[in-house]
Amino acid sequence: MKKVIQATTLLGTLTLLVCASPANLWAEVETLRTNKGAEVKAETLVTGLDHPWGMAFLPDGRLLITERNTGRLYLLQTDRKLSKPLDGVPKVHSRGQGGLMDVALDPNFERNKYVYLSYAKPGAGGKASTALGRGRLADNRVENFQDIFVQEPYVEGSNHFGNRIEFSPDGKYLFFALGERFQFDPAQDLSNHLGKVIRIHPDGSVPKDNPFVGRKNARGEIWSFGHRNIEAMAFQPGTGALWAGEMGPKGGDELNKIERGANYGWPVVSWGNHYDGRKIPNPPTRPEFKDAARHWTPVISPSGMVFYEGVMFPDWKNNALIGGLTSKELVRLVLDGTRVIEEDRLPLPERIRDVQTGPDGSIYLLSDQDNGKLWRISAPLNP
Repeated sequence: MKKVIQATTLLGTLTLLVCASPANLWAEVETLRTNKGAEVKAETLVTGLDHPWGMAFLPDGRLLITERNTGRLYLLQTDRKLSKPLDGVPKVHSRGQGGLMDVALDPNFERNKYVYLSYAKPGAGGKASTALGRGRLADNRVENFQDIFVQEPYVEGSNHFGNRIEFSPDGKYLFFALGERFQFDPAQDLSNHLGKVIRIHPDGSVPKDNPFVGRKNARGEIWSFGHRNIEAMAFQPGTGALWAGEMGPKGGDELNKIERGANYGWPVVSWGNHYDGRKIPNPPTRPEFKDAARHWTPVISPSGMVFYEGVMFPDWKNNALIGGLTSKELVRLVLDGTRVIEEDRLPLPERIRDVQTGPDGSIYLLSDQDNGKLWRISAPLNP
């Protein structure tokens, strides 16, 4: 078992971090600046995580953290001590991009204690699916975990499992992002779940007003389709709009406003090209497809997203914060309604997998590494 090391004193952290890896690491606290000159403090809270993937704050301030490769779920206590791995977590297909991925709390968590986990579910013959389940959180375990949704079909391969869990602001619906498992054309086919965003009730049942309910050869859970690989998704405060960061192929990452029954065009159109250099038509050539509100080439590889509603960074209120894997940045977007009007970036030393806002308004980041980190970004102290 890989040892997890917590940051304590400044001297202790420096010694432990240099032993783990000598390059591109911070001291316990360091001042960083965004591209536009905003100053922040960056603090290393935990090191030694094996490709951490998702996190969720409990009402009491503790933090759930998943590890993709090991399939482990941890609780970070308020004293910054990490628990032993929690029991009751499902067995995962830990290959390539698959494993244990996102974690989210039920909107009524304080009453029912439900925790939701998404993961790559192993199947027969080495195939796998993307699954979503829930169980009740106890002291050191997840009790009675059960799947509430399993992507169909199971397929071979280790790419594009997607995975982000978001509850609607009213708590009535659960939205779950699904990659197309690197299969391309099935993203346009409503008879499967590949390359889709689904909408279900928190117990897994299908809402009767979903756009394709009752349609022949269509899956009733589908809310939108024509997606490639979504690993960033969040609701915009005050608007009820659902936004998703989607990874393009060679270029062409996208920020999309997810709408009922909409088709986002993959693999027919894209702002990027195939990895072998073959051209893909740009979205404006096919107006029947929804186009992105913003696209990036070179890519940022968006993973993890939150709209900032804290008090620590008042100038960032309602801005979208997106983790960048390839770009190794926290990307901040200012939106005017559905229009992106400004972008700023905070350069970081490692790939960013998830982004969350802490109870005090600070920003928590997970880095996607063998020796993965949990960082806390906060406002600098007044001089």
